Amino acid sequence: MTEAHQAIRRDFLPEQLASLLQSQEISGCIAVQAMQQMRETDFLLSLASENSFIKGVVGWVPFCDIEVEAHIERYSNNPSLVGFRHIIQDERDDNFMLRSDFNAGIRLLKRYSLKYDLLIFERHLPQSIQFVDMHPELSIVLDHIGKPNIQQAAFDINWAKNIQELAKREQVSCKLSGLVTEVKDSDWNIETLQPYFDTVLAAFGAHRLLFGSDWPVCLLRSDYSRWVTTVRSLISQLSPSEQAAIMGQNAERIYLKK
Repeated sequence: MTEAHQAIRRDFLPEQLASLLQSQEISGCIAVQAMQQMRETDFLLSLASENSFIKGVVGWVPFCDIEVEAHIERYSNNPSLVGFRHIIQDERDDNFMLRSDFNAGIRLLKRYSLKYDLLIFERHLPQSIQFVDMHPELSIVLDHIGKPNIQQAAFDINWAKNIQELAKREQVSCKLSGLVTEVKDSDWNIETLQPYFDTVLAAFGAHRLLFGSDWPVCLLRSDYSRWVTTVRSLISQLSPSEQAAIMGQNAERIYLKK
């Protein structure tokens, strides 16, 4: 981290999140890895065992490792483990997700009824479509709506085109999170985000959109309550059942149902 990340250069633990969830009448969360080490997976699982509001954990294993199945099998015995993620956006090779050894590991997840979180930048969307087509029976959650280049003056057309194509794959869901940290201007408002929300709603439908906070990273651009309020405003024109699905029921169905 650099000085630009000063707002999040400290520990963030369940006790800080619990009060935020309560204030927004949110009953639980899914904890998602941020470090590519299995000791973080162990750490998150330990937090879940101690805090009932952590309903599930998306951890990490070395998918390219020859011993990956042993790692997946060991974690699959923990009821809090719901899936895994690899930070593809940090890989130097933009085609990393198409590697045969990586996909051999990913292919094991369906066997253990586990999900996969897809963390990419907008430029990775064409490869992501190929990746998803390699795993037609795997439930995949696209994080941060694919990280478009959000600017007030111009709409990311390439992102929209590829999102619409990716959404044709019914096993892919999309997390409404991380938008504010992708705004390239110095400030943001709901009008800036509206066309991006409209695009993913049209592409995925309310039954495949999940609210996500991206906490604590969201603190670089927004406090927790402002982001929750923004999402609730974006979905306010939907039916009550659609709003309830986006704000929790979809996550419960996708992550927690075996």
